[in-house]
Amino acid sequence: MRHLSYLFAGLAVLLLAGCPRPPAVQPTEPTQTEVPETADTGVTTGVLTPPSEPALDPFEDPANPLSRKVIYFDFDQSTIRPEFVGVVNAHGRYLANNPARSVRLEGHADERGSREYNIGLGERRAQAVRRMLKLQGVSDSQITTVSYGEERPADEGHNETAWAANRRVEIVYR
Repeated sequence: MRHLSYLFAGLAVLLLAGCPRPPAVQPTEPTQTEVPETADTGVTTGVLTPPSEPALDPFEDPANPLSRKVIYFDFDQSTIRPEFVGVVNAHGRYLANNPARSVRLEGHADERGSREYNIGLGERRAQAVRRMLKLQGVSDSQITTVSYGEERPADEGHNETAWAANRRVEIVYR
């Protein structure tokens, strides 16, 4: 019986010796960094904050509708086209949430029509954008309008492509 005990003990040692060890865990970079916070008492407490990338300026981020500051119009129209409603609404929400900011809405027209007519058309276009901004809660004091009519073309050409580029309202932050 004694030999049998030695046999089982030897088998147990062999089994345990033959088992692979679990892989050693390599330390990795933490996904959060510890940023000390100090109170007026001078005591520092560790608070974990997620690592951050530099925030993009919403006016420079092409994915943000605030980066689009030109609203285009159809020929002889002052109705905001459906594809620009979201852009105008985004500017309206931004201005409503930032009452210290203000904009100048610059209305433009293409070269067709008289100078006087185009000044009026540019003004109607700027006023259409103004009304939509006000629906988002923007105050009158944050918005000014000006019409340049055909005087400041974005494209000097004399074809439909140039005219389409010139029928616009530019949103200029001040």
